[in-house]
Amino acid sequence: MVLTLTSDKLTRMAITTTEHDPPPVRIGIVGAGPWATIYHAPIFSACSDTVVAGVWARRADAAATLAEAHAAPAYTSFDELLDNVDALSFAVPPPIQASLAERGARSGKALLLEKPLALDLESARSLARVVEETGVPTQLLLTWRYAPRVRQFLNEISGRRALGAQARFMTGGFLGGPFATPWRLEHGAVMDLGPHVIDFLDAALGPVVEISARGSRRDWVSLSLRHESGAVSQAAITATCALDDVRAGAEVYFDDGVSTIDTTTMSVSAASTVASEFAAVVRSGRPHALDVQRGLYLQELLTTAAADIP
Repeated sequence: MVLTLTSDKLTRMAITTTEHDPPPVRIGIVGAGPWATIYHAPIFSACSDTVVAGVWARRADAAATLAEAHAAPAYTSFDELLDNVDALSFAVPPPIQASLAERGARSGKALLLEKPLALDLESARSLARVVEETGVPTQLLLTWRYAPRVRQFLNEISGRRALGAQARFMTGGFLGGPFATPWRLEHGAVMDLGPHVIDFLDAALGPVVEISARGSRRDWVSLSLRHESGAVSQAAITATCALDDVRAGAEVYFDDGVSTIDTTTMSVSAASTVASEFAAVVRSGRPHALDVQRGLYLQELLTTAAADIP
């Protein structure tokens, strides 16, 4: 689903803002590819607490097109973007994010970071260290966790002793289309889809103390996780299966039954929450509960899992 706003709607939103409201947070979009176009820029245009204040991308023509769609300037350098925004929203490949986010942190900008933080653990650790040194607030875009239904589900099972869980995330994204990108094809589903699944299982069953993987990095990965609580969970992920629709979700098992959730459409339902909570992070100067440290924790687990598979 593509989220778009017309200039007329943006104008009406501006008119309804009173003099007593704080000014909208100026968001700089880093990247102008598919995910920036269908998610990052639209959610901040649609939120009354934020405004797209600029776009920068390695391809100047793509940056100009995205910026024009949101009545924002396109900047020809990353430094120019830094000079004109309050915060940065990253929609670039992980290795590009890791290096640019460090520069953003050193300039004092709040960071909305994509998963994974990087493609190698040391780069993720370096980014986390810079964030700690500079004290800039961060938020991690794990879309499932911002969806109202997921939050409700996790609240409902909180405090219950789970026996185990099974999760899945299955798409045909690597077969072609906008998300068959070089870094995804090289590093596979465990780095792209794995963060969502591992984060969810960790939130549902408690901290992960052991993880292993079997299968093929590109085609099918089976994950096995042992949790601090004693529960064990499994997950299956693939991005090379031709499906009409994404299949994603989980079942959490208890001694008195099972709780089930379908997370297929969670990215759409999470959109407004992602934007409004990032605005709150920027204004408060305090990190989100899902922050760079959460990203580093997941990166450590992903690195261990990825080492098990060819």
